Amino acid sequence: MIRSNEHYAGLPGAYLFATVAARVRAHREQHPALPVISLGIGDVTRPLPPAVITALHTAVDEMASAASFKGYGPEQGYDFLREAIAAHDYRARGVQMDASDIFVSDGSKCDVANIQELFSLSCRVAVTDPVYPVYVDSNAMAGRAGRWTGDRWSDLIYLPCTEANDFVPDFPAAVPDIIYLCYPNNPTGTVLHRDALAAWVDYARRHGALIIYDAAYEAFIRDTEGDVPHSIFEIPGAEEVAVECRSFSKTAGFTGLRCAFTTIPAAVTIPGPDGARIRLQDMWKRRQSTKYNGCPYIVQRAAEAVYSPEGQEQVRATIAAYMANAARIRSGIEGMGLACYGGIHAPYIWVRTPDGMGSWEFFDLLLSRTSLVCTPGAGFGPSGEGYVRFTAFGSEADTTEALERLQELRL
Repeated sequence: MIRSNEHYAGLPGAYLFATVAARVRAHREQHPALPVISLGIGDVTRPLPPAVITALHTAVDEMASAASFKGYGPEQGYDFLREAIAAHDYRARGVQMDASDIFVSDGSKCDVANIQELFSLSCRVAVTDPVYPVYVDSNAMAGRAGRWTGDRWSDLIYLPCTEANDFVPDFPAAVPDIIYLCYPNNPTGTVLHRDALAAWVDYARRHGALIIYDAAYEAFIRDTEGDVPHSIFEIPGAEEVAVECRSFSKTAGFTGLRCAFTTIPAAVTIPGPDGARIRLQDMWKRRQSTKYNGCPYIVQRAAEAVYSPEGQEQVRATIAAYMANAARIRSGIEGMGLACYGGIHAPYIWVRTPDGMGSWEFFDLLLSRTSLVCTPGAGFGPSGEGYVRFTAFGSEADTTEALERLQELRL
């Protein structure tokens, strides 16, 4: 008799952003007069860079000719894009990386969710807290997280990142096998400086752990002294104990186009069933070849254009516009007397709610009184309670209007 995966039955409610969207829809129906402005879900609002559009048009024209038409492509990505990534994202920063270590996909969310399939269900998983929900939910769906206790999973190792430790996770008492780190961080917008990241790499090497490093927001780093790494592979030894996931979604506005990549150096190995070491990239290649048909050719040509001189200049301008929004939001919130973090090296601003108000309580207050949307921190884990996340991905006009509405709230 067919039965459902019992681990889905243990999931608490809906996915965080689906819950937010449902509440916003209900508000719109009840209060149609005041347009809703969302500073919650981190979707981009600026159009694709012109260099990307040109590359898309050219690639589409290629698909119209029998001589240049492309059918199934390589599951790992076309060589032209993998080589561009290796050259610009790694070698340009002094990191030796081979194009064969890079695997192109249709989204970093998919990669960080799917990579857990490579590991035994007995592996202990550590996540920073607050945390991007996909890391947690994908392991819970697989049966690695234990049971839901009301605000956390029984078998996950939580690494609190709070004001008390300057949002830098401390080493846990229980040693994990897999460690998820995301920097610049979603949702707090904070970063790990080089020494702190090096300490985690050393920890993983000492304990035989693997770090899954989500660097989706590295392009927003504004550090000019080199103290905030753009890649974990800038840390010596990380090439043996880390996997890095990156995305074109926020960097170049690909949220509707979909392209990302995961980097797995050949030196990363894990024990197999008989104890012999297995190359992780071989496992990922097998997984992707079986379950994935590759990112579309026209999209990969568009991603390649991001690395052209024109593309780089256009992307920098887009990121600068979002970070200008972030600076304005942070300044406006601080002017209201609320403590906030992030918004300097990341497009997220992490705000402590006033007067001990709960995260969802503040979300509802903001939505009902101003038609503004934030994301409740409690949805990101137990250490997120008492905070909300604002994003800088709105338009300049919407950001201005949102700040005016916030001032009228008179907290």
